[in-house]
Amino acid sequence: MATVQDVGKALNPQAIEGQIEGGTAQGLGLAILEEIQVVNGKVKNPSFTDYLIPTVLDMPPVRSIILEYADEHAPYGLRGVGEAPTISSTPAVVSAIRAATGLALNRVPVRPEHITSTM
Repeated sequence: MATVQDVGKALNPQAIEGQIEGGTAQGLGLAILEEIQVVNGKVKNPSFTDYLIPTVLDMPPVRSIILEYADEHAPYGLRGVGEAPTISSTPAVVSAIRAATGLALNRVPVRPEHITSTM
């Protein structure tokens, strides 16, 4: 998976790369794993044992591309890094699943049972 982000000025490229990889992992989790399950008003997955989030074993290799176009209105030309990879990677993963399956998926997370039940 590749993620490109304009960070303004990269003061700490290694930290930025970590933020991009972490945000990408969150986006992947939102796309295929993370979901609060409620049955009869009770949360059925209240802990990290039951609530699935991506682990290092779930992550594909991430290629982080850092663009530096300084923001002239911001201190040191910086831009925020946190949310963009999360926001963009979720629809990218779902779009890849749609392209691979031909299914009109309209919800996240996309689970295997959603794919097999509509094929």
